[in-house]
Amino acid sequence: MARRAAPLPPDQRRAAIVAATIPLVRLHGLGVTTSQIALAAGLAEGTLFRVFPDKESLLKAAVDHACDPEPTERAIAAIDRSLSMRETLIVAVEILQRRVEQLWHLVSMLGMAMPPKMPQRPLEHSLTGALAKLLEPFADELRCEPIQAARLLRAMTFAGSHPRLIEGPALTAAETVTVLLDGLRRRDDEES
Repeated sequence: MARRAAPLPPDQRRAAIVAATIPLVRLHGLGVTTSQIALAAGLAEGTLFRVFPDKESLLKAAVDHACDPEPTERAIAAIDRSLSMRETLIVAVEILQRRVEQLWHLVSMLGMAMPPKMPQRPLEHSLTGALAKLLEPFADELRCEPIQAARLLRAMTFAGSHPRLIEGPALTAAETVTVLLDGLRRRDDEES
């Protein structure tokens, strides 16, 4: 017999259910059952329906949570500031690649063409803004402003990581950063 979950405030209960749902959706897609979700969340199936009116609203909440950029922004902000620019960018690209892979997998398992559009946020409170802030200490080494470098970094990472955009395996974080920082053309000192 399953043990009853400890009472949680409504927001925490909702968050726990959503957190339990996401890995199951990645595994089962639309075929995930509310029974599986309840078991993973450690509560009775009826409790799900006191928090969410139906499975569709629960799946929507899970997708919205997975699309939330704030955890990625926090991970970017937590990158060790003692690293070199190249090392910093490699770590940032690895974080962005995980986001692309996780979102793509979740969306594809649900049969969605694209993730839902998230509300527009001010630039300083966005993923691009977090990357620009990360690049500010290296501004003297950049040919463009940190905000433009952040846009380029996001575009390169997305294009080199998204399975529908790249042929073959995704670019590694080091490859993405090398192309962004050094380009493709050999320098004169490397030609010989």
